[in-house]
Amino acid sequence: MTLTELRYIVTLAQERHFGRAAERCHVSQPTLSVAVKKLEEELDVALFERSKSNVQVTPLGEKIIAQAQRVLEQSSQIFSMASAGKDQLANPLRIGAIYTIGPYLFPHLVPALADAAPQMPLYIEEGLTGALRAKLRSGELDVIIVALPFNETDVVTRPIYEEHFEVLIPSNHPWVERATIYKEDLLKERLLLLGEGHCFRDQILEACPAITHKLNSPNNTLIAEGGSLETIRHMVASRLGITVLPQSALGTESYENTLLVSRPFAPPVPTRTVAIAWRASFPRPKAIDALIQAIAQCRKPLCETGLPS
Repeated sequence: MTLTELRYIVTLAQERHFGRAAERCHVSQPTLSVAVKKLEEELDVALFERSKSNVQVTPLGEKIIAQAQRVLEQSSQIFSMASAGKDQLANPLRIGAIYTIGPYLFPHLVPALADAAPQMPLYIEEGLTGALRAKLRSGELDVIIVALPFNETDVVTRPIYEEHFEVLIPSNHPWVERATIYKEDLLKERLLLLGEGHCFRDQILEACPAITHKLNSPNNTLIAEGGSLETIRHMVASRLGITVLPQSALGTESYENTLLVSRPFAPPVPTRTVAIAWRASFPRPKAIDALIQAIAQCRKPLCETGLPS
């Protein structure tokens, strides 16, 4: 039994697909398949149920894979501990962010972090909260940037800034004449939302629970779902509806001829709290400090323009 084989079964359990698991592990599919089969033969148990279209983890496999993940976490700490006595900023920092934060924070964060810790290489990726949570637990990521609430055993969470939501509308919309928008007014419009699985969608529904009833109505024609905030923003610019976005993602300046206009909500204004999360055992606190410093630095221009930090 090797750490490589344990990493293969943990990844396969997450992906439920040999091809995708092999791609994540940077090996060929036959290599991964042979290694998984070899480990099953060594343990004399079936970890997975295989079919042409699906891979399922067996009940006993669930327990073994959970233990394998803990072993991988511990082994990752050995390498980290070995370098902790050296320069904590010399090794790469692997950062993940949810889709509604990464595209808008990373372009500012990467140069700011390069200034704060020029000797520290960066690896960045975006994903859904659930996927980032799994990668943080497995050691594939060192720190993730998510929206609260975020609760995970043995993980430290620190809020870094709060962000207001605003309503994004086409420039010819009647609401352009308004100073603020009431949440209840969203029910009267064609509202464009992210698809299920995005925490930002859940935050909008929590801020305006009545929208949920529209979603559940069999005769509902008001909701159109999009896969990314960028796609939804383009749809609003095309006058297909309106949407709600965090202030960092409004992007009204990106369109010519003032196709888009944003308006704030009337109090109480819905907001989200953005936080960073890292394993409590992560042995490079100076890297976390550098990240926090860089985020504060790249958020500073927004504070100076009067937007909430």
